[in-house]
Amino acid sequence: MRLLILGGTQFAGRAVAEAALGRGWEVTVFHRGTHEPPAGVRSLHGDRTAPDGLAALTAADGAWDAVVDTWSAAPRAVRDTARLLRGRAGRYVYVSSCSVYEWAPPTGYTEDAPVVAGADAGAEHTDYARDKRGGELAAVDAFGAERSLLVRAGLLLGPYENIGRLPWWLARVARGGPVLAPGPRELALQYVDIRDFAEWILTAVERELSGPYNLMSPRGHTTMGELLDACAAVTGSDAELRWTDPEVVLGAGIEPWTQLPVWVPPGSDMHDALHGADVSRALAKGLRCRPVAETVADTWRWLRSVGGSAPRRPDRAPVGLDPEVEAKVLAACEQGVSGTTP
Repeated sequence: MRLLILGGTQFAGRAVAEAALGRGWEVTVFHRGTHEPPAGVRSLHGDRTAPDGLAALTAADGAWDAVVDTWSAAPRAVRDTARLLRGRAGRYVYVSSCSVYEWAPPTGYTEDAPVVAGADAGAEHTDYARDKRGGELAAVDAFGAERSLLVRAGLLLGPYENIGRLPWWLARVARGGPVLAPGPRELALQYVDIRDFAEWILTAVERELSGPYNLMSPRGHTTMGELLDACAAVTGSDAELRWTDPEVVLGAGIEPWTQLPVWVPPGSDMHDALHGADVSRALAKGLRCRPVAETVADTWRWLRSVGGSAPRRPDRAPVGLDPEVEAKVLAACEQGVSGTTP
């Protein structure tokens, strides 16, 4: 198989590139040259936002069995690239997001749930949800419904993560001491290891799948407790997880998902949207999800290999809780338990 990845040097794109190389595929990556691509790929350089930024693709020889595109900004970049490649590639895989669904999708939502209105394949940057939906429309417009695959990703974790969610938890737990652990322990989580994500995409290409797929683990694949226990086990720290009621966390003004990555309070629209998708369609087409302990251990191993500091995407806000805020909340909880006034 001959695969073209638009990107291919960071997180999702890199995972797809490495998985394809592992299958013996011929891999080309089209990227700006700001990050080193995996060894063994063919590199083409260009900037999709610049005038004549696709020149290297235009001049490149040959064709590809499939294209994988992870773009998440202005949809017109997807439109322009997909139009350029529609006669030179068999299938266009667009890595979209479960954010394309109209807010707030109910728990158990499928690929048939309503999507956001106002998206345009030729639009400039608007917002994340409409940008991703616009990218979907651009892929389908150029390749048609039968040759386009829309991968609606949820929470992605694993090695090379450049958002910082699991890396933040690992670093915090490794630091040790009392850790504000947002409850309940048994809170069900839904995510997918980036390597399982990549392998499913390649298998989907081989099977010539098309249409939209929610791509993340089954609901409740792990829990908040299992995730943080795995962080404590792999780092070997003396961290003490202080499980704290959601009401206390929210009452302290702490923002779910961003200040406490991965976590969102149970019963909220946000939890249903981020941890409540129906993924039976992807499971029926071969999705397999490794245990959370493996994802955590391999991410910790990668973090240590890069000096303990994960790379961050410049277009995403930092995640994590300020240590002073954490300490104040933990102290107030302690005082409350002892019967004194916070």
